[in-house]
Amino acid sequence: MTKAEKVDFTIKTLDNLYPEIPIPLDHKDPYTLLIAVLLSAQSTDVKVNQITPILFRVADNPFDMVKLTVEEIREIIRPVGLSPMKAKGIHGLSHILIEKYKGEVPQEIELLEELPAVGHKTASVVVSQAFGIPAFPVDTHIHRLMYRWGFSNGKNVVQTEKDAKRLFPKEIWNRLHLQIIWYGREYSPARGWNLEKDIITKTIGRKSVINTYLKTKKNR
Repeated sequence: MTKAEKVDFTIKTLDNLYPEIPIPLDHKDPYTLLIAVLLSAQSTDVKVNQITPILFRVADNPFDMVKLTVEEIREIIRPVGLSPMKAKGIHGLSHILIEKYKGEVPQEIELLEELPAVGHKTASVVVSQAFGIPAFPVDTHIHRLMYRWGFSNGKNVVQTEKDAKRLFPKEIWNRLHLQIIWYGREYSPARGWNLEKDIITKTIGRKSVINTYLKTKKNR
């Protein structure tokens, strides 16, 4: 199979498996999505979705959020981990949104990246999922699968994002990055991986990855 055929096979398989793609983090507007994505760093979407309803009942917009102290925010979000940094970030970015953007979340990745505790991945998720602007946020699942599928060298997420944007058509980035995340969780996880169930890797995967998997299985 050529690289183009592998890309085509991947897109078609993901479209068949995930014709409808749920967004993993519960939210109702760009601001609540921004906060949810920020909270998800080094945490799980399940855990974040348990905490955000509690936080958003108290404050679901920047104007109410700044009425809380950093300590009050931290107390609510403590279970998601890294709460001191995240609470400070949420409070700080809410202030900036009010001062610079009249409480609205900007639609440009560069402006979002200027906000406290907002990195490139968080900004990419917000522009893609809240505003429908093409972006390709790379999380651990995408980074792992792009390597397993031989689409990227796995050196770092910056390179993985570049490779993904080069290989896949821009008009499907927003859908595709979510499809790959769901596929990674269900069929190609980091732990407890069963190659037999992982149709994409089994069909087009990097030879060294498949050989290592088979060797490991044989030695068990």
